[in-house]
Amino acid sequence: MSGPNTNYDPVQVSALDEARVEARVAEALAAIEGATTTAELKAVRIAHTGDRSPLALANREIGALPPQARKDAGKRIGSARGRVNQALAARHEELAAAELEAALVAERVDVTLPVVAHPRGAMHPLTALIEKASDVFVSMGWEIAEGPEAESEWFNFDALNLGTDHPARALQDTLWLDPVSDGKCMRTATSPVQIHTLLSKRPPVRIISPGKVFRADEYDATHLPVFHQIEGLYVDRGVTMAHLKGTLDAFARAMFGDVRTRFRPHYFPFTEPSAEVDLECFVCHGASVADPEHPCRTCRSEGWIEWGGCGIVNPRVLTACGVDTDEFSGFAFGMGIDRTVMFRNNAPDMRGFVEGDVRFSRSLLGGAR
Repeated sequence: MSGPNTNYDPVQVSALDEARVEARVAEALAAIEGATTTAELKAVRIAHTGDRSPLALANREIGALPPQARKDAGKRIGSARGRVNQALAARHEELAAAELEAALVAERVDVTLPVVAHPRGAMHPLTALIEKASDVFVSMGWEIAEGPEAESEWFNFDALNLGTDHPARALQDTLWLDPVSDGKCMRTATSPVQIHTLLSKRPPVRIISPGKVFRADEYDATHLPVFHQIEGLYVDRGVTMAHLKGTLDAFARAMFGDVRTRFRPHYFPFTEPSAEVDLECFVCHGASVADPEHPCRTCRSEGWIEWGGCGIVNPRVLTACGVDTDEFSGFAFGMGIDRTVMFRNNAPDMRGFVEGDVRFSRSLLGGAR
């Protein structure tokens, strides 16, 4: 800043010279008019009205003037800065309006086009399979039966001919409810639904019972502690293994197309005789067994896929439900729904069923056969 100017001479404070001030204003107005965007105008504002701008520096020089000269100089600088600020405001309004108009044109939405207001969801693959399987049996005259998920020990084990020392009752297999002494557990199969039905309804009985079951299993790619089963029960006069085989063949064709089933002898406490039912591989139809150069991922080139268990209802089960075994007989079967979905859709990981990602459901339903 210049020293005190006791004898005012405009030449000594050239920044306050009227011609010099008008020149600075003219430069500012020209720069303002030349700005084509609000971003450019912001740079102009800093250059011509900021703390280091010529007019701002000239304003600082007013303090170097004698008292009688400060008024005129202050009025001159104030007027100059006011004209520049007015020009800036007017130009900013013009440019902002132009940019808004351009943005509205560029981002215009055609409201006549069809839109999806909300993302589309997807039915869970397990629900879809349960409904399809239910439709198959309902079309054959069967009924859908349901029961509680928390069961008493008698319904879950005793009535199904599982002895008190059976390993399935152990804590490492069954989820018992506190206190354990009450004999309440989360059902380990949907078989208790069959017991409820036989106790409440006189044969003939034809039911399927899809639903959740609970086991003390690890949570990994091939096991879940909560999964789904579908079980069937048919009790009437003269029921044989031939009826069971025909029913499962019809069920398999409805679910997987033109495939066959086979029985392998097995043991279950609640059926006698019992069998494991295998499903012919619906991908390679057994061809990969004799063609090792083209292995099948679905059946691992074995030609068959283990599907579930079945057999003639053990007379002890019927007797426990008050059914006359001299007059009636029946068959029962059961298979896992989760694994069936994996077979049908080549799902790589069972954990996807419970993680709630709609993309998982869409991918499986899109590839369902």
